[in-house]
Order: sequence, then C-alpha cells, then structure tokens
Amino acid sequence: MRKTTTKLADGRELIYFDADDAAPRGAPDLRPLDPVAPRSEVRRDPVTGDHVTIAAHRQARTYHPPADECPLCPSRDGRLSEIPAADYDVAVFENRFPALALGTAAAAVVGTGPLHLSSPGTGRCEVVCFTADHDLSFADLTEAKARLVLDAWTDRTAELSALPGVRQVFCFENRGAEIGVTLAHPHGQIYAFPFTTPRTARMAEQAAAHRARTGRNLFEDLLAAELADPARLVLAGEHWTAFVPYAARWPYECHLYPNRRVADLTRLTEPERSEFPKLYLELLRRFDRLFMRAGHTAPVAPTPYIAAWHQAPTLGGDELALHLELFTIRRTVGKLKFLAGVESGMDAFVNDVSPEAAAQRLREVAS
Repeated sequence: MRKTTTKLADGRELIYFDADDAAPRGAPDLRPLDPVAPRSEVRRDPVTGDHVTIAAHRQARTYHPPADECPLCPSRDGRLSEIPAADYDVAVFENRFPALALGTAAAAVVGTGPLHLSSPGTGRCEVVCFTADHDLSFADLTEAKARLVLDAWTDRTAELSALPGVRQVFCFENRGAEIGVTLAHPHGQIYAFPFTTPRTARMAEQAAAHRARTGRNLFEDLLAAELADPARLVLAGEHWTAFVPYAARWPYECHLYPNRRVADLTRLTEPERSEFPKLYLELLRRFDRLFMRAGHTAPVAPTPYIAAWHQAPTLGGDELALHLELFTIRRTVGKLKFLAGVESGMDAFVNDVSPEAAAQRLREVAS
C-alpha cells in the first residue's frame, strides 16, 4: 500500500491509498473554494449525561446531486470534484461540512452553570471513498480492494486517535437512501470524537460489571457462548466469527468479531487482516440477497444498511473488544422498520424478526 497526502484548495487534507506505487497523485485542486469555518459545539445533556453535537452549519451540505455532479467521483472531462485525480483506489479527505473539526470556532454559549455545560466541537470528520466507480457498492469490491479499505481505516484510526482531545474513533458506512444517505457514491465516514459515545460507555459499564461478577471478560465470554450454541451463527473463519446477537435490535443484524479480542483496528495481526475481506464481502453479499420476491433470483433493491466499527476509546477501554455491527432497517420486502414511539422515545427496541430466524435466513442466502 502507498499513502499519499496532499491538500485541497481550501486547505483540507486529502489522502490517497493506492495498491500501485506508480499511480500519479500530483493533480492539484483547481476549484475556487473558500476556507472552511465550521462552528459546532458539544453540549452535555444533564438528564442522561450524553453528549450532543450542535452543528447548524451542516444544513448547507450537498444533498442528492445528480450522478454527473457527484463530488466523490474523480475529476474527469473538465468537471472538478473533491478528488482532483482522474482515478483512484481509495481516497480519504476531511469533510467540507464536518460535525467536528480541529480549531472549530466555539458557537455562542446560550447558557451557563452546571446544567448548561458545553465545549467547542473539536475533533475531525473524514469521508472514505471506497472506489472511483460511482455505480459499485462495497460488496462489489475485490478482496484486494476491500483489504485496501481496511488498511485505510487502520491508518486513520492510528492517526486520529493520536490527535489532541480525541477520545474515540468511529469508522462506519451508511448505505442507501432509506438510511438517509445524501451521496450515492460508495463511501463511508470516520468521526474522531472528543468524548466517548453513549453506546460505548454503556458497553464499558456492562463489561466492568461482568468482570466484577465473574472475573472474566464479557466479550470473550459472549463469543464463546455464540460458538457453543450455533443457532445464531452466520459464518466462521479461522480468525473471524459472524453471528446474530441474542437480543438483536434490528430485523437483520449481524456482528463480526475477530476471534482474538483486540481493542481496535490497529491491533489486528496480518493473518486477521488477510482473512477479513473474504468474510466481510460474503456477509455484505448475503445482506443484498436477503429480500427477494417469490420466484425471483435477484433482490428487489439493494439492501440499505449501516456498518459500524466499534473500537475502544483512547482511555478506559481495556475491557472492550473491536467488532463490526452490520444491520438493515428493512424488515421484509417493501417494508422498513421505523423507529417510532418506544424506540425513539424510550430507546426500548421491539424486533419483528427473531434473531434465530434472521440467522437462519442469512445462512440460506450464502454464496
């Protein structure tokens, strides 16, 4: 892998990750861009203790452009984009409309005192373009290209974790208009948070309680239990295991764990990295085959999904385990699961598909 770092016209960082050491990466960004000046803040909810990022400047971000105006395609045929090169393997750049940014100007403080705590939205938000081909998806990548994306995620995790004030790095992909994606080009994002996210904090609490109660690690015990009872097992390799969680929140949800517990992507060994692309691509392709009408061999439409890497925070994550959570909001052909009253209002999920049935379906659609 070759990594090349350059700058866009407004000063944002752009990084190319290439399999070919000879790929030219000197093309300049010729767009007349004004400097980015994000103004966001992080407010603490005094009732839950959660952190909420307020980033009103993001209202102006790009929204469903036509394919011939996609800002994530290479710059070709006289049309300039976020990627100055005429082609690329994987490209990562600072988001032009970031929720969090280094050197962000603090928004006006609207309250003071112990119940109105806020701080500047310091952090970093990056866009990860998986391929230059606008019409592909991650599932269409070769194993070599998927490995290059993994290398990019790993590189960014290492560099972003070392930034001052960053507490957690989150790599993820939103796929499909139903999820809320505003750019159709195959891409993901990375957030470097100045706080530990609420879901991770709850995981850490449960892991600490499990350690105090049993003297063992929660995630190691969890993986062992799923391997012992294969009802929810989806696929297994030498170094990775995928299963539907016992208390799955989403109709089709699958977690992919390395068999050896590590804190984050930077701790994976070469054999673990080498096996990941084959298993992950198979998992994504199974998700695309989940929803087919009777008598048809092709899916109704690409499955909308969220793929979320859970990594330990930079401080206090010794009991946590790196893993990927993949889930879709589609519950059956033509029907979506909307987060309504009990889910959105009380964070109390009701799942319409049993985890065991979901796992069985994911096994049925194997390649």
